[in-house]
This record gives sequence, C-alpha cells and structure tokens, in this order.
Amino acid sequence: MGTESVFRLRTLIDRGFKRYRCKSCGAYFWSLIPRDYCNDSPCVDYAFFNIKTYSGLTFKDVRDRFLDFFKRHGHEIIEPAPTVARWREDLYLTIASIVVFQPHVTSGLVPPPANPLVIAQPCIRLEDIDAIGYTFGRHLTNFIMGGHHAFNYPGKKVYWTEETVAYAKEFFVKEIGVPESELTFKESWWEGGGNAGPCFEVAVGGLEVATLVFMMYEVKDDNYVEIPLKIVDTGYGIERITWLVNKTPTAFHAIYGDLVSKYHKLLGIDEPMSEVLKVGSIYVGKVNVKDERSIEDHVSRIAKALDLPVKEVKEQLDGSIKVYTLLDHMKTALLLLSDGVVPSNSGEGYLVRLVLRRIFRLLKLLGKNSLEILNELAKLQINHFYQIYPPLLKRRDYVYEVLKNEYMKFSETLSRGTSIALKYIKRGKLDLNALIELYDSHGIPPEFVSEIASKYGLKMVVPRDFYSLVAKRHSRAPIKKVEAIKLPQEIIEWAKEFPETKRLFHKDPYIKVFNAKVLGIKGKYLILDQTAFYPEGGGQKCDTGVIRIGNTEVKVINVQSVNGVIVHELESEVMLSQGDVVTGVIDWDSRYTKMRHHTATHVILGAARRVLGDHIWQAGAEKTTEKGRLDITHYKLPTPEEVRKIEVLANKVVNEGRQVNTYFLPRYEAEKKYGLTIYQGGAPLVPTLRIVEIPSWDVEACFGTH
Repeated sequence: MGTESVFRLRTLIDRGFKRYRCKSCGAYFWSLIPRDYCNDSPCVDYAFFNIKTYSGLTFKDVRDRFLDFFKRHGHEIIEPAPTVARWREDLYLTIASIVVFQPHVTSGLVPPPANPLVIAQPCIRLEDIDAIGYTFGRHLTNFIMGGHHAFNYPGKKVYWTEETVAYAKEFFVKEIGVPESELTFKESWWEGGGNAGPCFEVAVGGLEVATLVFMMYEVKDDNYVEIPLKIVDTGYGIERITWLVNKTPTAFHAIYGDLVSKYHKLLGIDEPMSEVLKVGSIYVGKVNVKDERSIEDHVSRIAKALDLPVKEVKEQLDGSIKVYTLLDHMKTALLLLSDGVVPSNSGEGYLVRLVLRRIFRLLKLLGKNSLEILNELAKLQINHFYQIYPPLLKRRDYVYEVLKNEYMKFSETLSRGTSIALKYIKRGKLDLNALIELYDSHGIPPEFVSEIASKYGLKMVVPRDFYSLVAKRHSRAPIKKVEAIKLPQEIIEWAKEFPETKRLFHKDPYIKVFNAKVLGIKGKYLILDQTAFYPEGGGQKCDTGVIRIGNTEVKVINVQSVNGVIVHELESEVMLSQGDVVTGVIDWDSRYTKMRHHTATHVILGAARRVLGDHIWQAGAEKTTEKGRLDITHYKLPTPEEVRKIEVLANKVVNEGRQVNTYFLPRYEAEKKYGLTIYQGGAPLVPTLRIVEIPSWDVEACFGTH
C-alpha cells in the first residue's frame, strides 16, 4: 500500500536507527545496531532475560507507570471500560483498547472523551485459548492493554507517527530502563474493528512489548478507503512488560506472583525444576501450539540442554501447564462475571461458559474436581487482584453463586453426555463438525467424547485448536437486522431528502393536539416540520390518530422514522401542498397505555436489579397497547419469592408517584455520570443521548415516551 514512507521517521534516523531486513521472516525493521533478525519471536529465542532493565516493578507498578508517563505528556487518563463490549452491536468482548472508541469515535460521529487520552484497558481474547500455558505466558486470554490514543481531525492535528515512536522510545528507555540499542521497531500492518493501517511492532530481546498503529483506512468490501480522521492506536502489553522487568521464567510468575505456588500446592502439583523452566523460557518463543511436533521439539531442546530424559521434562511441564491455564482461565472468568456477564448458550454468556467448562475439565483431569477447590481458586485471585479490578470484590457473591450453578450444570451435562455421545459414535459421525455440534448444542467437551470413543475401540483425535476454533466462531455478534422501516423503499429514499423532524413527543409527551407545516407529501405519505406522533422504535409501537385538514380528517395508520425524518402514513391520499398547515391529533388512550408500559419496564428492571443482583441486564422488551414485556438476563429462573419481591418493589415505586425526568447529555458525559448500564436497550450511534431518569431508581438512554 506504499506505506514505506510512514516508517521513515526522523525520530529514528536522527538517533542512528537503520532499516534492516530479517533473514528469517523477511520483514523490515529498524535497529540502532546491525542485526540479521528482527528481534521478535519466533525468529529469535528469548534473550530479554539477559537485558538489564529496571527491576522490582509489580504488575500494578507497570500499569501505573504507563499511565503516569502519558499523563505527564499531556494525555488525560480515561477510566477503563468493562471487558464485555456493551456499546458494540457486532462484538461481545473488549479485545483491545481501541474497541472502547469504535465505531462511534473512530467514525468521527462522536468526539473522544479527551484528545489525546491514555487508558489501561482490561481485555479478553479467546482465539488463542488452546495456547495458554504452553507458551509460558506469551499467550493469555486476559490482559491489560495500555493504549495512548490521539484523534487527528482534518485541520486539527494532535500528533502522529513521529511523536508516537518518540513516546515509545522514551517510555521504554526512561521508565522501564531498556537500553535504546535493545529496542527494535518492526514494520507491519494491522486490521481490526473495520479499520486498518501500518504499524510498528516494538520488541525487546525476542519479546514483543508494544504495537504502534497508525489507523488511516476503513475496510470496505475488502478495499482500503482512506479516512479523514487519522488515529494513533497503540497497544502496550502491561503483562509482557512486567515479565520483561522481572525476568521470571514465565509471565505467570510475574503477573500472579505467589499465586503460582499457591495454585500448585492447592492442586497437588509439584513445580518443575528451576532449570527446566529457565531453559524452557529461552526456547518457548518458537513454540507453535497448533503443531504437536513444535511442542515436542521444545521439550526435547530442554531435555538435551539439561541432559535429562524427555519423559521426565514432559511430566514436569504437563502439570504446571495445567496450573498456568487454570490461573489464566480463572482470572478471565472472574473478570467477565464481575462485569455482569451471565453464562448462557449465546453471546458473551456462551464465551464465559466455555472458559468455565475448561476450568471444570482441567480440575477433573487433576483429580481436584470439587466445588470447595473451585471456590478457593477464585477466592485467591479475588483477594490478589481486587485493587486493580474493583468489580471483583463488589460482585464476589454473584461470582460464587454462578460458579456453583455452572459447576452443577456441568456435572449434569457429563452424567447424560455418554448416551448423547454414543448416538454420534454409533452413526460413525465423529468429524470436527460433530464435535462442535456436541459442544455447542449439548455442552459435551471433545475430550469426553474421545474417552468414550476409545472404550469402543475408536481412535479420535481432538484438534489442538478446538476451543480456539469454537471461540472464534462465537467471538463476533451476528449482524443484527436493523429494525425494518415499514415503508416502501421509494418512500424511504424520498424521506432522506428532508431535514430532521422536530420531535414534540420528546419536548412534552403529554401533547395530544398540535399544528404543523407540511414539508412534503407523496401519495398517502406525509412529512411535517414537527410532530407529536411517536414513530415505531425501541420496542414501542407507533402512535395512531388523525390529521385534520380544515374540516376533513384522515387517519394516521403508521409512523416511521428515516434518519430522524418522521413519515406519517395516512389511510388514504389527501390534497395537500408544501407549506400547508395541518392539525395532528394523537389517539391518546393508546399512547398513554404505551407510555405506562414503557415506564413500567424501567421500574421493573430497577426492581429486578435490586432483588436478583446488578448483573441483571435487559435482553429484550416490547410495549404495545395490549401489553408490556421485559426480558432479563439471569443465571437461573427466579423463584416465586423473588418474583413477588420484584412485584412489591415495583408497585412501591409506582405508588410513590416518582417523577420521570428526561433530558439530553453528551454521550461521554452521560457514561461518566451513570456508567454503561444506561445502554439497556442498546448503544445508539449518536453524540448526544436522551436520558430517562426515575430518581434513585433507574437511569437509561431511551428514545421512548414516558
């Protein structure tokens, strides 16, 4: 894409950095000293253990040092978002810091909360879940991404490539103590979330520690379209930097500290000889977990270097790899649960259940399959990390309840799993699709199916990346059908020619009669300069009523919104001209019933969150003249007693006659004031939100009438 000029920076050249090409991967990179290889794994073994840096920095220290450095350089610190991407329609989990600002900020629709900004964002990626442990912490399912971001608008530059690379050099040299000669900047390309751009991968002694992306393009139909908003999107690996400065044999020792030995002890696993880990850590950068031979080669290299039997080295590592995996998976599960995710068979609920069931499976393999041990593993991490992740402590009761509930469900799944798996085995249907179907539809792990098959003389190999494949399939939300605009396509296109309609139903939802000027008329479709007719949306059916033209009345049978232009469908065609004044009359009985139903859903949601827990989230709603319906997320069916409590609480609020307040706030001001729970009905792509507040009870971003 002709991006070479992006990488030729004065901040590198003036310091004596030169461009080289890696003899292994062929990529170009910049280094202060001559190198044959790019300084990144697997092209080189890990050598960062021998590079002198600052020492004694904990995981929290590194995070805080990163934030403080960029704060001193004019960046505003932004509070991290949850690990579940509630504001995204297309993505379940927060997989990178830039996700927090996609698509509303990156599209230019909404201004960023600060510019420039810095954030230490907890992220979760499950696509490498099968690699956990084998790479000694190079792969993790959870991590904190340190991101400093600048949004360069046309005519309003903040900073770009030169400053971004200069910041990286200064941070690693002055804050982490890395000699400048040990830093390399590898030219690469990044894509994600519909955007793309050239990037530098920053490596130290074989370990990639940061990625500096210069987001310049939007990906449209497999083509790259340059965008006017140029975005600095960086990702500093806080866990990897912690590993770099602590020089521990694995990243788990640097991140989890004494939890590593506590987990080993609790699970009855002997830790490997220090020499095995020390030598293994040097070579582990070359491990390709998808390739069984690569894992075997790693074990063989360790055995050869230490003059030990391969079997002995393998046995020492196997147990600890399971421990490392449990450390990682438990933390991931705790982060998701403490952010209010409810295990289920779809969406983010499916993904947390996948992680939990891998935990249960590993405990079963280790002969430690008990709820007592499960809770102790969780408790150790909550106590260790709650200062970095406050929700862990706040929602620990919910976490323990879910762990118990999911543990029991998994036990039930295994008890009936044999008969289900046998049906597939007898049909001779044991390919990858069958394994995925058994897991997706019945929750039966492939290893369990393999064990049953072996009893019947059938050999079945479970793909090494099975869970990664499954996680990848479920990582993105299906494209939601945009609420169909119930109008002919030619009317939709016609409506786009008009300015937005003034919404009287927001100014005063009790307006029953109004006057308005005709802006457009096409057959039986009418557009006014203002209206009190509510268009269908947000689960609330549209208003009906009549339009009066002098002494004539015509029924309004359908009201729809097209990009803010409200179209009234009349029962029949009328003689009107642009500029005519008409009178609209709302069917008040119908509207008032829907208003009550809509407010009732907000009241009940507030009651449910108080009775069942603040993990409760709206999963769907409908408000018609006949009924109001609210769907909520919960990990089990509410008991009759809980339902009664919700009813009593909701009626109490209704009987108190609390005021319903509505007002508009800038998006980030609303999020900062009330949190992301305002997005119960989804996160609209608008810079200003309409807030509906029942004081001291419920606050939501909502378009509806109340």
